[in-house]
Amino acid sequence: MTSVVNTPSAVRPRRSRLSKLFHAVCYAPGATVCAIVILLMFVYAFVTPLFSQNPFEFAGMSVLDSFIPPMWMEEGMSDFPLGTDDQGRNLLTAMAYGMRTSIVVGILSVVIGLVLGGGLGLIAGFVGGKVDAFIMRVADVQLAYPALLLAMIIDGAARAALGAERNVTTAITIVVLSIGIAFWVQYARTIRSSVMIERDQDYVSAARITGRSNLSIIALHILPNVMAPVLVIATINLGIAIITEATLSFLGIGIPVTTPSLGTLIRNGNNFLQSGEWWISVWPCLVLVLFVVSVNILGDHLRDVYNPRLRGRS
Repeated sequence: MTSVVNTPSAVRPRRSRLSKLFHAVCYAPGATVCAIVILLMFVYAFVTPLFSQNPFEFAGMSVLDSFIPPMWMEEGMSDFPLGTDDQGRNLLTAMAYGMRTSIVVGILSVVIGLVLGGGLGLIAGFVGGKVDAFIMRVADVQLAYPALLLAMIIDGAARAALGAERNVTTAITIVVLSIGIAFWVQYARTIRSSVMIERDQDYVSAARITGRSNLSIIALHILPNVMAPVLVIATINLGIAIITEATLSFLGIGIPVTTPSLGTLIRNGNNFLQSGEWWISVWPCLVLVLFVVSVNILGDHLRDVYNPRLRGRS
């Protein structure tokens, strides 16, 4: 005599999304390496400033130590393993401060894009009709502008409105908002498609029968079931947001040059490439590339994990 209780599916607890994510990362060598690299770079960016002087403050500069090459080169010094820049800043420490700023800007930009695009996507998918059509037409218009160009337009408009005199906090806020607004369309389209599928499921109908409000249904039932692909997009967009910030700062329209970020470090080092001080620009570029590539590879792997059609190919 068989029993339902003895079936494997009945006794095996369903793994949570977090355990599934952890299992997917740990048992994929490429994703594991990238996750470790990202973790180490987070530690480098947020722990190093706790034990070192800010090289962008006056006390952290020493003109007498300017243009010192990496320590394995002639005239290099062990106190400055990766060399110094034109202001005598230790590049090993300066990149930690710069990377911290870039990561914070990237994360905040992703959060803004996710909240804005996610909210509009939920409304468009659940309400439908003219509201859906209007939101999607606005998204179509924005897709006509590249994210970098749109961020430049928003940043330029903010500069015109606020004037040339802006403090660092205001400048960073404008960069964060510019990048976040430029990325909301991907989240809106993805969530809208998922919500349009989920809103017709039986569990949503059952929730309506019990008298739950639309807001409660969206928050408690639909939203948790549509977040997996959105989090994958957010992971990939983190790398894109950091590149966008670095590009804006390199062009001189993002974070001020007096504030550390990977973009400002690359911009500063670019002025000395022709004179032979290559390390000032190369090290921040390598750090930026390593972090973004690791984030993109991890995001691609997570996409494959949550996409049944791609599962097993990575």
